[in-house]
Amino acid sequence: MVGGRGIILCMDEQVRRKIEEFFETYPVRSLGTKEILIFAGEDPSHIFHLVQGKIGQYDVTSKGQQVMVNIFKPPAFFPMSWAINKVPNEYLFEALEPTVVRVAPPDAVVEFLKREPDVLFDLLSRVYKGTDGLLRQNALLMEGSAVSLLVFELLVSCLRFGKPHEDNGYKLVIKEHELAARTGLARETVSRNLQVLKSKRLIQTEAGHVVIPDIGKLRQVLSQDE
Repeated sequence: MVGGRGIILCMDEQVRRKIEEFFETYPVRSLGTKEILIFAGEDPSHIFHLVQGKIGQYDVTSKGQQVMVNIFKPPAFFPMSWAINKVPNEYLFEALEPTVVRVAPPDAVVEFLKREPDVLFDLLSRVYKGTDGLLRQNALLMEGSAVSLLVFELLVSCLRFGKPHEDNGYKLVIKEHELAARTGLARETVSRNLQVLKSKRLIQTEAGHVVIPDIGKLRQVLSQDE
């Protein structure tokens, strides 16, 4: 799943252009860090196309804890489950950094997908990749250790947001509280297991950064845990 520098998730350039050309006719909205775009329990009136920044999608537990279930980056558009299936929205969407979105009517976006099968296929492909990741995470929650769950999140984050670092490494801009939100682990557990990985020289930590010198060696942690 995550092996080395050669595995990159990317969108076909023609599909990207079609998405950008469709949404560029709609109004722009800017958000500051931690500004909420959609509240849990609120049915949004629009589909949002992410032009710049990142949006976190959170599930809110019965105890009020926010657990991050997805991160959107350009040129994603969401929430499509609500637009296509007409199901109530149960998630909170929050800007993780200064963000710019375009705002489009849901019916227009659905019609756009029906007209453009290659865009629809790309969306379906990304949904399946995300579903596979969630299934893997659920398996680790049931059977794996906290450190394997943390490693899995680091690997996925490298694939989606990491920057190449030296030979076979990656550098992530990420903080402990973000890893806690993405894994559902307590922050203290995340901190303790980061130290375990650091002691084994599988990661290096800096202020707001995690450096993974060799992603292949970090991947072996999951194989050993299995």
